[in-house]
Amino acid sequence: MKKMIFASAIAMASHPMFAETLTRETGAPVGDNQNSKTAGATGGTLLEDAHLLEKLARFDRERIPERVVHPRGVGAHGYFVSYDDFSDVTQASLLAKKNKKTEVFVRFSSVIHSKGSPETLRDPRGFAVKFYTDQGNWDLVGNNLPVFFIRDAMKFPDMVHSLKSDPVTNRQDPNRIFDFMAHHPESIHMWTHLFSNKGTPRTLRGMDGNGVHAYKFVNQDGMVQYVKFRWLSQQADKGLTAQEAATIQAKDFSHHTNDLYQAIQKKKFPSWELQALLMDPKNLDKFDFYPLDATKDWNCEMKLVTCKTLGKMTLNRVPENFFQYSEQSAFSPAVFVPGIEPSEDRLLQGRLFSYSDTQRYRLGVNYQYLPVNRAKTPIRTFNQDGVGATLVARDLSINYQPNSFDGSLKRDRGTLAENTEYRYSQSRLDGKTQQKMIAKTLNFRQAGELYRSYSDFDKKHLIMNFAGDLNQIRNKKVVEQMVAYAYAADIDYGTRLAKATKTKLSKVKKIAVQIQDDPKKTAASFNKIPVKQAAHR
Repeated sequence: MKKMIFASAIAMASHPMFAETLTRETGAPVGDNQNSKTAGATGGTLLEDAHLLEKLARFDRERIPERVVHPRGVGAHGYFVSYDDFSDVTQASLLAKKNKKTEVFVRFSSVIHSKGSPETLRDPRGFAVKFYTDQGNWDLVGNNLPVFFIRDAMKFPDMVHSLKSDPVTNRQDPNRIFDFMAHHPESIHMWTHLFSNKGTPRTLRGMDGNGVHAYKFVNQDGMVQYVKFRWLSQQADKGLTAQEAATIQAKDFSHHTNDLYQAIQKKKFPSWELQALLMDPKNLDKFDFYPLDATKDWNCEMKLVTCKTLGKMTLNRVPENFFQYSEQSAFSPAVFVPGIEPSEDRLLQGRLFSYSDTQRYRLGVNYQYLPVNRAKTPIRTFNQDGVGATLVARDLSINYQPNSFDGSLKRDRGTLAENTEYRYSQSRLDGKTQQKMIAKTLNFRQAGELYRSYSDFDKKHLIMNFAGDLNQIRNKKVVEQMVAYAYAADIDYGTRLAKATKTKLSKVKKIAVQIQDDPKKTAASFNKIPVKQAAHR
């Protein structure tokens, strides 16, 4: 009796009256999705079974190239609401009116580790926001931490290679990482962030975000100000300790994704305020560091920096399909709108090309027309064709400029012409072309200020986490160099790290004296730098 009921249930479930008919990708109905077509009961499968061939061929091509950085990620939909009219500083329309609402898509990610890796691993977190404005898309592509390891895009591939797996063993190796980083004293600021518990965020909802680079705000009159962007979480929480991260990892590889989606589904919508840190270009040379250096942070306590809170972003919807939205979403700092431009930051200048180019490789040249990436505004361009072209061709035979149809006559209606109102801003240039390091490196001061802003608890975990990696390094000279960077930032920092790594302090001091920010000062003088608590958490 039970067998009969089970057989009947199967028959009913597969009957067309209970389900819509399965089709091929061509729209043709499928008659059998359980059995291949064969030459009799014992013969081979026939090549004419087109449904089978299509099914296998599509399965073979389901995976696309993994992002070279930021492969492990998760996204959500939401909106941004401006707090005021900021047209005095930028002509960006999303900030030109109080309470203006703009749709957004956000992707959070880890930088180095592959898709499917545990979300507990220590790593900077990507914080990328796509604004669908009425002037086109704007991508604010940043991280949870405010600075970066390096300051020049020339070093970006090498840095990533060192952080990625060994090409022989396919394992991430601190020996490789710090062999590279020991040649870059500017990295100590980033390590002082990353080896704190901020390097293992408890939740994505509780993370702050940073644009990292300086950009430019340009208003209607052409006035330019440098600007850094910062997202301030309204759900701020402390990061995980290494032990807490290990406990979670043993049970759940996707705790960040689960927490974010569950919060949204329970209508506990996470939100962040967007803060702008503004600086007049005339003051660029008045700092004792180079403000367009991605290894340096700005804060609201700096006399030459003005802060404005621009609005609030809220995430309120889980994507319908992970692949179509989170995986196919593509972000680049080269995607900006009138009123927002890139600065001369050397790392940013490289990212302007690389981030768009990697998406062309990963998703195809027409990636901008995928639903998650497509602007809400009309797209009018002479760019055409390419693999995966989906943009409906305009009814025009003129796909070039200049041409004889300038739009001044009725017959010219529908032709395209640039609008000089939206030309990029201008800036004066002096000097010669060169390939040199920036003059004001000041590699250690901000790392020391950051260390001194930490609580005793945070300092303890920073030292423990940092030493955990340094103690795996076979080349003791590399360890000595890294500890010396910490010592140059702050004596207590370096002394405690030397003890935790069993490194001779005399060797550390000798190196620190040679590399310190100001050769006229002794190593001891670094603790005399005033402590400034950064505006971000």
